[in-house]
This record gives sequence, C-alpha cells and structure tokens, in this order.
Amino acid sequence: MLDDKDRIFTNLYGLHDPGLEAAKKRGAWNGTAEFMALGDDWIVTQIKESGLRGRGGAGFPTGLKWSFMPKEVGDRPHYLVVNADESEPGTCKDRDLMRHDPHLLIEGCLIASFAMRANACYIYLRGEYIDERIALQKAIDEAYAAGHIGKNACGSGYDFDLYLHHGAGAYICGEETALLESLEGKKGQPRLKPPFPANAGLYGCPTTVNNVESIAVTPTILRRGSGWFSSFGRPGNVGTKVFCISGHVNTPCNVEEEMSIPLKTLIEKHAGGVVGGWDNLKAIIPGGSSVPCLPRDICDTVLMDFDALKEHRSGLGTAAVIVMDQSTDMVRAIMRLAYFYKHESCGQCTPCREGTGWMWRVLTRMCEGKAEMAEIDMLLDVSQEIEGHTICALGDAAAWPVQGLIRHFRHEIEDKITSYRADKSVHAVAAE
Repeated sequence: MLDDKDRIFTNLYGLHDPGLEAAKKRGAWNGTAEFMALGDDWIVTQIKESGLRGRGGAGFPTGLKWSFMPKEVGDRPHYLVVNADESEPGTCKDRDLMRHDPHLLIEGCLIASFAMRANACYIYLRGEYIDERIALQKAIDEAYAAGHIGKNACGSGYDFDLYLHHGAGAYICGEETALLESLEGKKGQPRLKPPFPANAGLYGCPTTVNNVESIAVTPTILRRGSGWFSSFGRPGNVGTKVFCISGHVNTPCNVEEEMSIPLKTLIEKHAGGVVGGWDNLKAIIPGGSSVPCLPRDICDTVLMDFDALKEHRSGLGTAAVIVMDQSTDMVRAIMRLAYFYKHESCGQCTPCREGTGWMWRVLTRMCEGKAEMAEIDMLLDVSQEIEGHTICALGDAAAWPVQGLIRHFRHEIEDKITSYRADKSVHAVAAE
C-alpha cells in the first residue's frame, strides 16, 4: 500500500491551488536546472534504471524509448509530443493531472525534451477537454512568465517552447502516428511503420510520443532517485500508478497506488467495494475498454500490473478498472463496446473497417438470442482475423473484448439463444 509521503500527484483531487507558487511548495520545479546540468545521458539513464514503463497502455520502457532518438541534432529538429488524447472508455487519469497538477507535466516536458535534445514540445489534448485546456494553458503561461520555460529555461542555457494543440474528439488520434498526422493538419489516420517516429515523426523529424502520466512522473523520479521509484511493485512492473475505478462500486475514483497491488484490495480500499459486496461481482475490465474482461474467480487474486494481467490473457492498459456486478448483461455490455470501436474505426484497414461493424451486428442479434450456436465460434474466428492484421492497435482493441466475452461468458450467449428458441417454440405452438 502506498503511503501519502510517496505519492507523486499530491493534488490529484484538486484540494489545493494548481498554480505555480503552490506547485513549488509541493516540490515542483525544485532542482530542475541541476538535473539538466548533469546532461541528457544522465537523465535517460535514470529513467531507464527507474524501470518506468509507458503509462498510456502499451507499457513500453520509457527510458529505452527516449534512447531511440538520434544522439545528435542534424538538419532536422527533434520533437517531444505528449499524448493527452485520453479517449479510452473508463479512463480519466490524465484529466485530473492536467487540471490539478499541471506544473508537474510542464516540468516533465522540459526535462524529457532536454533529454532527447528537443527544443519544442507539443501537448495534443483530447477534443472534449475544454476546462483542461484552459487550466493547462494558464499553467504554461505562468511557467513562461517565471522563466521556467522559453529562452534560457530555468537558467539552464537551454531554449524550450511548449505548445498546446486541441484535437477534435477522434479516438483514433490516441494512436501515436494518427496523432502526428492530426497535429500536422491532416486526417487522423495511422501511418505504416517503419519508419518509426524516432526516425521520421512530426514533420518528418525525429519525434517521441509519450503519455501524460509517463512525462509527469519524470521530475519526481529524478528528485527522489530511480531506486525509490523502482522499490514499488514487482520486478518489471515497478513504480506508482494512477488507477481509474468506475462502474458498480460505491465510490468511483482516481487513486495513485503502487503497481502490483491486488485488484480486490484496490477496489475495496479506495472505491468502497463492489455495490452489494464482493460476492455480487460478475466481471471486471482491468485496463480500459480495449482489454478482455476477467470473471470474479480471477479478480479474487490477480495483481494489477502488466505481467500478472497478461498471464490471464488481459492487460493493464491505462489501468481503468471497470467493475460490473451480477446485474450486468455481459453480452449487451460488450456489444456496446463493439459499437464504439465500429464508430471510431478510421476505415483505413479492411479487417477493421468491415470487421468491427460485422462483430457489432452479430452481437446485437446475440443480445436478443436471434443467432445460431455456430455463430459464436464464427464470431471468435472473425475477431482473431481482425487481431494483428491492421496498421494500428484499434483492430486489436475491438477484438479483445469480444474474445474475453466468449472465453469467460460463452454460456450467457448460449442461454440467450436457447431462451429465444424456447420462446419461439411456445409462440408457434400457441398459434396452432
């Protein structure tokens, strides 16, 4: 369990002033120039040694990602792009970080950009986040006025500019290359890789794209030491993490906890437990809507980290925990998610463009029992044909919830089909 003294985001709930002077009292902007004086290689090494893995969903080692950037700046400038397009259903962690602790993010942008020899950073903000844009822009203006960013940032001799770019509400722009396309003023569609952004990203220049939380924790890791951060959680799954808990719990919340905390402990300690008690639990989606659901028997003991959830064929994702009690119609719930992914598909790849709509239509019929038993395996086969056969991971995101439904709740689909057939037979007999 994480002690209050070990929390990075000490204003997560907005109980204190998010402004610059209040943020400094909480530790922000403390020693920033000294870290930069130690050099970009030192910063990258510290982040590598901390074991920080990306907090946006994929869990790729952050320090290793930074090291992919070219060591020298040639005729093409380097860029850092912060992915604040928080559109995954169930996820609302970055929203609170930008509203209530924006200076940790801004300081992190400076440090990360310096480490990758980037003189400019763009924060790409979700289209629906209007209040967050206002709060973040206010904090950026404060940082410029204080000399923390801009010319000779923090007195380090390094020039750094930070720009806020507002998206238009497209889920697909959360994918890093679609985000870059949108940032360039083009249609938000994923790019083929390679080339990877570290070689040819924004405007064809070396670029790194990181999640808000991944960047915002950077200054505190440097202040407290990589060993401090890696002391939480299990090997390969270390540090603190902001978890979003929603659904059928008594007190939905965002909370910063240590990695590898048991899922049951997380819910009962911070979210007031499942409505009606733990015995009333049916399933949990542990990492945002794009990862497969888990039934209660797995939820009893599973740990909240990348590797433990992968062992159970799910994932940590954005750590958005969606709790569903016994009143949940699992087929209808996954059908609704299928509709979301069908609606948000950019249409570039045939398996995703055609497959997401097909899965939604089949699941819609299954909700009413108007399907054949053979269609369950057909639905599973189609989901596996979509998975891994698209340019970006949206195809996987659409397929995995369907696979989780069939893996753990196949009987609910079968019951609906059986009930519909029985009702149909009764009506047929009555008609005679």
